[in-house]
Amino acid sequence: VNLNIRVEHEGNSAEEVKNAVDKDVRNVFKFLKKSGIDDKYIRTEYLNVNKNYQYQTKTYNYVANQAISIKLKDLNKYEKVISGLLATGINRIDGIQFGVSNIEELKTQARKKAMQNAKAKAELYVNELNSKLGSVAYISEVGSSQPYPVAYKSMAMDSAESGGGESPSIATGEMEVKVKVNVRFHILSQS
Repeated sequence: VNLNIRVEHEGNSAEEVKNAVDKDVRNVFKFLKKSGIDDKYIRTEYLNVNKNYQYQTKTYNYVANQAISIKLKDLNKYEKVISGLLATGINRIDGIQFGVSNIEELKTQARKKAMQNAKAKAELYVNELNSKLGSVAYISEVGSSQPYPVAYKSMAMDSAESGGGESPSIATGEMEVKVKVNVRFHILSQS
């Protein structure tokens, strides 16, 4: 799961808000390291410091924020990591996305199945025409999609069914990998 979090502070000077953000971000990094998350799975996405005019008070204030993305390879750590991040000072969770680590292997399997399905359908059609399937004339893959959720079964349900402790707050669901191919075959006449 990829977590997108943010630390944001507002104050009277750019230096003040930047320092506050830096302090919380250092705490985030320390916590993630202590949680066993490899540095290569942690990335700063952006850092902003903005001067804002307050129309009601006719004064300026400053807002600083830093966004961080974290790839969490072990879903069993999700609850502990989220709780720990909130304790370090993050004040925004901008979203989570699920993915799969072996996407290329899964796409290869899907491509093989798509080609087998294309051949089986083509053979069905030519058999009905009393013809024979010839060689392949053309192959193309239509689009390339990322895995997407298809069914939701929460970790909470799994935990409840197994008599586990406190139930998690995310639904892991299932991911589906699809590949669509267009294949044109030559058709041979039966002699």
